[in-house]
This record gives sequence, structure tokens and C-alpha cells, in this order.
Amino acid sequence: MTDHVNEQRRHLSSALERTGLSTEQLWIRYFALGGDMGSMELEAYLNELMELPSLQRDMLALAVNERLDELTRPRYVPYSRPVRDNLPLDGPLAALVELLDGMHLAPPERLSAITAAAGRLLDVSIEIYLVDYDQRKLIPLPGPENTAEEAALGVDSTLPGRAFRHVQTIPSGPGGGRHLWVPLLDGVERLGVLKVSPAKAADVHDPRLRTRCRWLSTLIGHLVTIVSHYGNGLDQYRLRRQRSAAGELIWNLLPPLTAGTDTFALAGLLEPCYDVGGDAFDYSLSEKTASLAIFDAVGHDLHSGFIAGAVLAAYRSARRAGHGLAEQARAIEETVVGQFGAGMSATGVLAELDLRTGRLRYLVAGHPRPLVLRSGKVVKTLDRGSRLPLGLGDGDLIIAEETLQPGDWLVLHTDGVTEARDPAGEFFGDERLVDFLEREAASGHPPPETVRRLVHAVLEYQDGVLQDDATVLLARWIAQDELTP
Repeated sequence: MTDHVNEQRRHLSSALERTGLSTEQLWIRYFALGGDMGSMELEAYLNELMELPSLQRDMLALAVNERLDELTRPRYVPYSRPVRDNLPLDGPLAALVELLDGMHLAPPERLSAITAAAGRLLDVSIEIYLVDYDQRKLIPLPGPENTAEEAALGVDSTLPGRAFRHVQTIPSGPGGGRHLWVPLLDGVERLGVLKVSPAKAADVHDPRLRTRCRWLSTLIGHLVTIVSHYGNGLDQYRLRRQRSAAGELIWNLLPPLTAGTDTFALAGLLEPCYDVGGDAFDYSLSEKTASLAIFDAVGHDLHSGFIAGAVLAAYRSARRAGHGLAEQARAIEETVVGQFGAGMSATGVLAELDLRTGRLRYLVAGHPRPLVLRSGKVVKTLDRGSRLPLGLGDGDLIIAEETLQPGDWLVLHTDGVTEARDPAGEFFGDERLVDFLEREAASGHPPPETVRRLVHAVLEYQDGVLQDDATVLLARWIAQDELTP
């Protein structure tokens, strides 16, 4: 113990010389830190004429080290007990800290540069590609790693698109890979991909690097969502054209398009994504319950958007207050009638699923009936729970029950899906919808990919021009690793 005390004093004296501080200046810094010995006692300690308690010695060491920090990269005086480093200097934790500290108070446009700096701490270069709101293209964000004008990548036609579609990390390049394409996720919502290029090409096969890339992807995905709340710097790349006022209203009221727990997932999508009028959906997931809702307000203009927004607000208010389906429907009814008057309405489906038992309670308010898929086949149309469209009076209200099984899919959609018409005037119809869903179930695509493909199929059926909004909300029990790379 005496040797350590003497060593600490020797280091202190040596470091004090490098600081250029006088004994009086050192005492002032030490006193400001809360030290309680006088300047004469300090001088006696430095001249080895007296000893000090460990706490007072450490406060002197801190006063000297703070001065060294001011001057240059410090050679610290040791403390009497182990002290954790302030910051990691390299490795995955350093990369995560670089992202967190770098994006604190940063505008969205700085994300690419800070991501590149984080990548250098892992000896890789990282480029960010964000998916557009059509979910057809992966758009490169300008940054230090892609200074040249890089082309957008097709979601359906490229290897990076495959990584996005299947939520899988995929190597690419000659001989098995020079890059990794890593899905970019906020939770389980797909936002794009990362192009990760290790300094050593062989590292693309290193499982530890893939794990570290997954950590970075998760944090970058969170940051993409967070910074998009207070700036347009990323949205300007994801938006391929200007949204209508009604579209902007609805998109800013929607929850994340994809969400999941360890045993349950759901995904939703609206089309046309730039000009949606009165369609909307919402949900809430907990340990025990999944609450789902889909709505279609009358009309297809900004006024429809106002109705849909009011319906969402009333539904959320009642749901968050703990009210059941009947009370939720009543709250929506009163809001629509009170705010928009007679004749205005919205169709919808409200559902609550007990995740412990599979007990599903639902009501359908003048809306297309939900479908249940089991073992890859549509086994049931939920046609018993019913009431009038929301806003046209309470009438008879029936809340029905159904028992679902783990692995079942629950499909909610608006009439813009089944009533879509091809150029010859033929409806997309229930039969095509069922056939599509059964083929998708057989393919094993995760819920968000099934929803994306369905909405695109409906749009293509009409030669790219929708006559009505088409919205889908798909939910199912899942395997734990289905939505993460």
C-alpha cells in the first residue's frame, strides 16, 4: 500500500511540472473540487513531509489531470482505485458512441457523414440507402463514402433489394463478396439498406462483423426516424414527388408501417402513397393484447382526410382510456356526427386479439370483411360482427368472437383493393385477393413484404392508376427471427 502511495505522489510531482502550475494554482484547483487541506499541507505532501487520505490524493490527481486535458493528450496520474475510461477508443461500442454523440443536436443531413465516421472505427465504409415511399427504389444518401452520383437501386430487381425484401444480410461482389448489404430497420420497420465495405474483403464472411453491422443498422434506423421528425433532409430523397395536402395529413397521423413483438407482427401500407384521401389504419401492441383498426372515410379529398383524422383521434382516445370495442365505435360515431354533421361517415373494422388465448373480438362497420389464413389457405371470412358505418347511427351493434391459432394471418383491407378495376372494367375481386394471399403464404415472405407486394399488385392491375385508395393491414403470429436479419 505504501509503495502505491509513493508512486502516486511521484507521478503527481512529475505531471505537475508538465502542467506549469504553481503550488498555489494547484491548490486553488484542488480547493474548487472540494478539497479541504490548506496550501501549506499541500506543499508538505508534495515534499514528502506528510501523508494524505486517499480521497484527498485523488482530488489532487484529478486537479492535475484536468489541467493535462486542457494542454494535450494526457498521461494520467493514477488514482487509488480503478476508474472507468470515459469513452471507448475503438470497436463496436466506440462506433455506437460516435453515432449517438455525433447526432446529438445534429440536422438530418449530417447522418451520412457521422455514419461514415462510425464505420471507420470498425474498419469499414458505410453508405446509407433509404427506400422511397413507393417502396420500389433504394435511394443513396449523399455522403463522404459515395461522393459520385450513384443510381437508385430497384427493390424488386437487385441484390440490395433482396436484402431489403427478405430482411437478410447478403454479401455481394466477385468471389463471394466485397460488400455486405444489411437491412436498415427501425425496430422491425424496413427503412432501406446499408452498404458495408470492409477494408479486408474476407471480412464480409466474419460473423462478428455481421453482428456489429446489425447493431449499427438498428441504431441508424432509430436515428433516421428520429431526425425525420424535425427535418426534411432525409424525406427529400424518399419522396419521389410532392404529396397532396390530404396525403400529407394522413401520413403524419399513421403509426409505423410495421411493428412487432417477439410472437406477433403486423404491417400496413396505403396506395396511392402521395395522394391518399380517406383511408387510415392504427394498432396497439402489448404483452397480452393486439388492437387493430382500419378505416375508410367517405370521399377522396382533403375533407375525407379530415374525417379520417378525426376517426383516428377518437379511436385512439377511447382505446387508450381502456374502453372496449362498443365504446370505441360509439366515440367515433359521436365525433363524426358532432364535427361533420349528417351524411358524413367512415367504414371500418375494430378488433382486439388476446395473445394468450387467441380469442379475437371484432366488429365490422359497413366495411369489407376481414379474412383469416391458416396453413397457407383462406379458411374463414369474418362476417358476424357488424354495425352501420360510423357516423350513420348506432343501429344494431354485434360484437363477434373468433378463435385464432398461432401462425394464422388476419387480413384487413379497404374496398380499394377488391374493387380495383383493370382497363376492361373487371374488378380485382375477392377471388384474386384470396389467390394472391395463398401464394404469398406459400412463399414465406414476412408480413411487410406480403403487404408491399399486394398493394403493388393492385396498382399494376389498374395500369398504375387507382380509382380509390387501397389499404392493407396484415397481422400474424410469427417466429421470433422472422422480422430481423
